[in-house]
Amino acid sequence: MMRRSRAVLGRFAGALRDLAPIFVVIAFFQIVVLQQPFPDIGKVLAGTVCVVLGLVFFIQGLETGLFPLGEAMAGAFARRGSALALFTFAFCLGFGTTVAEPALIAVTAKAAGIAAQAGVIADDEAARATHALELRLVVAFAVGAAIVLGVLRILKGWPLHWMIIGGYLLVTLMTPLAPEEIVGVAYDSGGVTTSTITVPLVTALGIGLAASIRGRNPMIDGFGLIAFASLMPIICVLVYGTLS
Repeated sequence: MMRRSRAVLGRFAGALRDLAPIFVVIAFFQIVVLQQPFPDIGKVLAGTVCVVLGLVFFIQGLETGLFPLGEAMAGAFARRGSALALFTFAFCLGFGTTVAEPALIAVTAKAAGIAAQAGVIADDEAARATHALELRLVVAFAVGAAIVLGVLRILKGWPLHWMIIGGYLLVTLMTPLAPEEIVGVAYDSGGVTTSTITVPLVTALGIGLAASIRGRNPMIDGFGLIAFASLMPIICVLVYGTLS
């Protein structure tokens, strides 16, 4: 019991330490630069406590549930020996967690609204909703394909750096060919696809898979799936913008 209490206190202290730079920056600019008191200090303090507690529970949940779950599933797929089942799971994991990502929904909705204002699409609710949904599905498909590609890299032992370099060279070549109004959206879509649930599960999948395959090093082969999940949506949205 005492050991568990010390662990919780240590986690709480660690969360305070991690968030301290943010608190210091906000307090400095609010008090020294803007020279204004905090509006409704009670709500600010209550919100700060909620953020700290949320971070503590989030990290605890990752270590207790998501990381072990991802590693166990990866090991089970490796022992089963079915590449098709592994690839299907990898695609569904990437697609399912991305299509419902709140940040992606917000970005695609905003992009649809700006596109309607610019005359790229019809300025009505149905056209904006359709455009936003198409962008979401393209990005979600791209993340699913990226996780499959990352899993294939782990199985084959392909070098990560050459694949990433090749991917960004492709992005560089595609950018001048794509419509200007889609380029920014494509680049931003690579940053909003990795959510707080996707990242732990995908990372655990890569590490667990690399640890389950003879000849693979989890430190070398287990990481890199998130890089594919950030790169592939840029490519797919550029293609979507060019063809649509």
